[in-house]
Amino acid sequence: MVFYEGVHAHPDGDSTVARMAATAADYEFDGVVVRNHSDATAEYDTDPERIREEYGVDVVEAVEIRADNPEVAAGHVGNYRPKCTVLLVHGGTPSLNRFAVESDRVDVLAHPMEGRGDFNHVLAKAAAEYDVRVEFNLSRVLRSDGGPRVQALQDLRKLREIVTQYDAPFVVSADPTNHLQIRGPRELVAIGETIGFSEDQIRDGLREWGRLAERNRERASDDFIAPGVKRGRYEEEP
Repeated sequence: MVFYEGVHAHPDGDSTVARMAATAADYEFDGVVVRNHSDATAEYDTDPERIREEYGVDVVEAVEIRADNPEVAAGHVGNYRPKCTVLLVHGGTPSLNRFAVESDRVDVLAHPMEGRGDFNHVLAKAAAEYDVRVEFNLSRVLRSDGGPRVQALQDLRKLREIVTQYDAPFVVSADPTNHLQIRGPRELVAIGETIGFSEDQIRDGLREWGRLAERNRERASDDFIAPGVKRGRYEEEP
């Protein structure tokens, strides 16, 4: 099984990309998706390829778009889509959630239930149609207590019911901002079971990051023409 975690590294988080990768390897992850926000993009202290070689962990360069409204977000998507392997939109308002799931240039809707965020059957259908992953972000469950933790569990249970009902694609993350917040797949499975997920569903959500990276890297390669079509031996550039 190939598991990935989505992380915020320096300056968006407190730990370097290399430190995140080293800790992820200790927790049996095969890759990290460096999902820094668009106003704090990652600083790579070490070349991603060297990190892969040293720790055996794939480093996926990603950006999480953070914007006040869909119009600003659309401009950021146009700017960052060619520069990163995985593109996320930080949701949390009805308008941003809808923008993300209706954009085929977006890979993941992050934090859909944060703040004033909500998720309904219309958004779930759009996510399935446009192949946008909905994030089950477990950070509030892991790093809060009392009323906020209860609310986070309720939000995730509601999200799970809608996403699974309409078979929308999804990813799972603890969303660590430093290496001490990384949790292994087994612990994330245990949390997932409290919101109604099966072990296989949580593990599949951790694998989905890697599938996204592989698909997008293939699409960015010189051999890619269209989904399901690759440049053959005798195919030439127009």
